[in-house]
Amino acid sequence: MESNVRVRFAPSPTGPLHIGGVRTALYNYLFAKKYNGTFILRIEDTDQTRYVANAEQYIIDSLEWCNIPFDEGPGKNEKFGPYRQSERKELYKKYADILIDSGWAYYAFDTSEALDAERKGHEEEGKTFIYNWHNREKGRLVNSLVLTADEVQTKINAGENYVIRFKSPQDEILKMEDEIRGNITIDTNTLDDKILFKSDGMPTYHLANIVDDHLMEISHVIRGEEWLPSMPLHILLYRAFGWNAPKFAHLPLILKPVGKGKLSKRDGDKLGFPVFPLAYTNDETNEVSRGYKEDGYFADGFINMLAFLGWNPGTEQEIFSLDELVQSFDLKRVSKSGAKFNPDKTKWFNQQYMQSKSDAALTDLYLPVLSEKGISKDKEFVQKVVSSIKERAVFVTDFWDLSSFFFETPTEFDEKAANKNWKPETAQLMQELAQVISNVEDFSSANTEKEIKEWITAKEIGFGKVMQPLRLALVGKLAGPHLFDIIAMIGKVETINRIENAIKNL
Repeated sequence: MESNVRVRFAPSPTGPLHIGGVRTALYNYLFAKKYNGTFILRIEDTDQTRYVANAEQYIIDSLEWCNIPFDEGPGKNEKFGPYRQSERKELYKKYADILIDSGWAYYAFDTSEALDAERKGHEEEGKTFIYNWHNREKGRLVNSLVLTADEVQTKINAGENYVIRFKSPQDEILKMEDEIRGNITIDTNTLDDKILFKSDGMPTYHLANIVDDHLMEISHVIRGEEWLPSMPLHILLYRAFGWNAPKFAHLPLILKPVGKGKLSKRDGDKLGFPVFPLAYTNDETNEVSRGYKEDGYFADGFINMLAFLGWNPGTEQEIFSLDELVQSFDLKRVSKSGAKFNPDKTKWFNQQYMQSKSDAALTDLYLPVLSEKGISKDKEFVQKVVSSIKERAVFVTDFWDLSSFFFETPTEFDEKAANKNWKPETAQLMQELAQVISNVEDFSSANTEKEIKEWITAKEIGFGKVMQPLRLALVGKLAGPHLFDIIAMIGKVETINRIENAIKNL
């Protein structure tokens, strides 16, 4: 049993939240709630050049819609605040200085031109340039490992640009453990001396991430696979500060439905599905990106789908409530390999949630759609309509195409169905049928079906010669629920009117 679990979701506000990020947030949330822990939102906005003004609110709105709200974060239970890294930047210089004083970091004054020249020189010799123990004290690179303390201070006082680099250890096999991937080892000789802090006063992700995780008492770092190469540096930073490291778990990538590689917005645009939880408008380009909410997906179905992109419960069960996901979730059952996104499976999940909702709840969702079309019907009638069509729907937005004939007389008829089923003798049969219907007193579905079928039998004609044209007259195509349920719901007068309309127009 885990104790005092504190996890964080730490996105950068550089644009809309991709579903890969939502899944990372979800897994953190499920893990926290399983162990009665705390789910924290931290906004990692140290890269001000890519900052997007409305992105933070979009992230918060997305988590709320997904029903995985944070326990601590910007403006909420700020026990360890502030929760935006841009508001914590004074902290990071202090910790960078601690690393310099302890010998775990150093100042580097190399210009970008000098570093480019080093890279080019290495390439000409068939080598790869890595800024680390191979060359940091050889004299060609300008840093505090080769300069005197006075020389370093003079450069800083003169306003020269500098970075603070981590001093990676030499000749060590670093042993690490990942909750998903197991034991990992790496030769520290292959690590470069990553930049931790810049002279503009802003830290890089690596320093800010470690300092904040420690100060916010994060117990488990659950993040995407793309951060796995950073794990050695982060483990070493914890060691350098003399802090206990949290447990790490690196989640598998969400892969394209077709081809290889990570799922991207371009894949969604190409294949016709969203990759963001909510619709998003780029304020600079006015480009609108689709969202699962606006496309008609239920939040609980969307979350259920995401949970299965990289995790499985070890059973045949696929439909889970959020509470059931919390109880079943286990990092040990998260896959190491990437999870291929399946748009059709996503629709299947939505359809399952559609069927599980009450007719009354779905009716409440459909009534505004009808109102927008200028249609006013009592809720009881609309609920009967919903009950008759919902099994064929994937989204509430499908309801109108599946049920418009309940509210409007068809003005067009399926040409292929009409050519096949409306014969020269059909008009006369429909005239006779209209008379039969006008004489029916008990207009219930069962009784109307009985009387019409008795009339067909008495005429000794095939049922298809009457039933198919009748459905075409009432619906406009050969689709829809039980024909006599339609007749009972639209009523005698409307049924006869539609038959006469079809006779005139077919």
